[in-house]
Amino acid sequence: MKRYDRLKEIRSLDPERDFLRIYRISVTLEFPWDVTRALELALYRTYAVPSIGRLLATTAELTERSQKRYDDTALLLDAVVEHGFDSGEGRTALRRINAMHRGYDISNDDMRYVLCTFVVIPKRWLDAYGWRRLSAHERQAWARYYRTLGTHMGIKDLPRTYEEFEGTLDAYESAHFGWDEGARRVSDATLDLMASWYPAPLARLVRGASLALLDDALLDAFRYRRPGAFARGLTGGALRLRARGVRLLPPRSRPHYARQNPEIKGYPDGYSVAALGTFPVPGVRGCPVPHAGHVSDGDASPR
Repeated sequence: MKRYDRLKEIRSLDPERDFLRIYRISVTLEFPWDVTRALELALYRTYAVPSIGRLLATTAELTERSQKRYDDTALLLDAVVEHGFDSGEGRTALRRINAMHRGYDISNDDMRYVLCTFVVIPKRWLDAYGWRRLSAHERQAWARYYRTLGTHMGIKDLPRTYEEFEGTLDAYESAHFGWDEGARRVSDATLDLMASWYPAPLARLVRGASLALLDDALLDAFRYRRPGAFARGLTGGALRLRARGVRLLPPRSRPHYARQNPEIKGYPDGYSVAALGTFPVPGVRGCPVPHAGHVSDGDASPR
């Protein structure tokens, strides 16, 4: 198989009908490392919306149990990618995701914004640092995949095209990015978690590189000092150099799922999808009476 053969396969598929197949090829065969980094950045980005960052600080999941929260989020999303929306494992993951969100009073607008980050931020990352850019077929399939996920999560007024996802994200960030003390604590804890994955002497370097990847609007929302041009150039240059190297490699022969990532550290002896995540109890530490609008069984019919 040659380097661009899978792109040819993707272009032979129907992005509306075969969206799951296309998405799997993209994230498990073409760009597994890049998509992992981009989804980390996508979730991190949501903290800059005060209503989201404040809630995450209140639950303490990301400040006191950072590794577990990271692992569980990645594994639940991974189960849907690997097994599909209609499989037993996929439906169990969706039920767990919905049960967690149902335990908190999260607005539909915030839920939709988080979903938009999963579509837009990986595309932007790959445009900047991937060994190739996403094709139009992939953009359409990714939008269809996340529209389906959003429907199963009971999110209303979902964007339909990549361009609509992007416009929704940009407008929401422009209107809502801002300072919150709790969100800053969540941000610091997340940066500390990422640094902990590397040898101690590299921790400061990793944190600096992470900050260098953030745009000014995000840095300003958390009140971080903006990195200098040298730090940004070095970080971006290293990632682009990596992309050139990956482009020269033979295509991956086996899919790589998030559960295989070395950053997943909390389940050395395996895990049950049904046991992943949090089990919020109404009235306990930031968990109010459940919001009536959320679907909880993961069985909403895709639109």
